[in-house]
Amino acid sequence: MADLKQALADRILVLDGAMGTMIQRYQLDEAAYRGERFADFDREVKGNNDLLTLSQPDIIREIHGEYLDAGSDIVETNTFSATTIAQADYAMESLAYELNKVSAVLAREAADARSTADKPRFVLGAIGPTNRTASISPDVNDPGKRNVTFDELVTAYSEAAGGLIDGGVHGLLIETIFDTLNAKAAIFACKRVVRERGLDLPLLISGTITDASGRTLSGQTTEAFYNSVRHARPLAIGLNCALGPDALRQYVAEMSRIAEGYTLAYPNAGLPNEFGEYDLDPEDMAEYVGEWADSGLVNLVGGCCGSTPDHIGAIAGAVAGKAPRKPAEHAPAMRLSGLEPFTVAA
Repeated sequence: MADLKQALADRILVLDGAMGTMIQRYQLDEAAYRGERFADFDREVKGNNDLLTLSQPDIIREIHGEYLDAGSDIVETNTFSATTIAQADYAMESLAYELNKVSAVLAREAADARSTADKPRFVLGAIGPTNRTASISPDVNDPGKRNVTFDELVTAYSEAAGGLIDGGVHGLLIETIFDTLNAKAAIFACKRVVRERGLDLPLLISGTITDASGRTLSGQTTEAFYNSVRHARPLAIGLNCALGPDALRQYVAEMSRIAEGYTLAYPNAGLPNEFGEYDLDPEDMAEYVGEWADSGLVNLVGGCCGSTPDHIGAIAGAVAGKAPRKPAEHAPAMRLSGLEPFTVAA
């Protein structure tokens, strides 16, 4: 943890880009997703990108390597949907722990092979939001209905965190948060697992502003979201996904204004076009992110959907040598949140 903390204090670090975008380049069919181990599995598994950790480990290791070679200081594990809840779509709940542990091992192999004293490389265990939401009804005709409980989320997140830790991650990243109650379950699970193991492992948190409303899917503004999770004392907190760097900029600036720790931001490569593809090229994306650095908004940057090693290489060049943001300092106050923030002055 000390090395990652120090690196964030010394310079702007660069995260990797999209795993799914890179996997699509391999044009894998059903047989490729299955590999030898799952050749006789009784349902379709194509699209289960997390499964490739076990069925095509060389591909996942290679993708990590491409991002690291492009300039990433940090890579995320291939575990966005590696919880029992998300893997239930494929009847592969029993693989959750193994998916997390092996994915962490693969990422560490790639990172360790390229780490030097001057440029250490780190691995963050990616913990996605699952495909359930604890605070919003899945049925518009029944507002009180829920398809998951807080305790079920805690159980799933605990198993995922345990596998990531056993695989050797340098920190845990709760990312793409659209429902703050899901995030609270993940925070509780991660903190408990780390405490039970007697470890000092950093936690990073990244929410998602879903559209031009400037709110998460569960309705919170950036500051309200921050107030809801600041008790976790994350090493870094920020935003990712949903928006391109142009639309995300104002919310990155808001997080920079309020966050008492380091800030992170990894936007999409623009918004998807009519074919579901992302059109923002590396140079344009790097220009936006470079301006964030010039304005003192960020400590950790990267790319989400649609981004590639070319985007990450351009971003790394755009932030190289620029001063990292200094964490905000605020007078003590009671900071509350609903959908909007509410601060009670001291």
